[in-house]
Amino acid sequence: MGVVVKLLCLRLLPAMVSLLLLAYIADHVSVAYRIPGGRQPFGSVQVRKVFAIRLKDRKTEYVFQPPEAQPCVNSLFPQLGLEPCWYKKRHSTQEMDY
Repeated sequence: MGVVVKLLCLRLLPAMVSLLLLAYIADHVSVAYRIPGGRQPFGSVQVRKVFAIRLKDRKTEYVFQPPEAQPCVNSLFPQLGLEPCWYKKRHSTQEMDY
């Protein structure tokens, strides 16, 4: 049983890594060359920052900032130093501890 699992891992692992690398490269090419045509590669998402300030009496004070637009990329993976828009939309509140 151990030999079969080992052999399966030795064949499946490189195939999975290759498939993931191919998906990342295709995603990058689609952003860089705007494939398919007419698709906007960049977008923006309204993100709200929340500062969590710990007080001396072990309580936490929250300071809410007004929402601000942050740039993102319409892709599956992070590209060109930007997070994907689908991820930003799901994490539209950023909490920062002080």
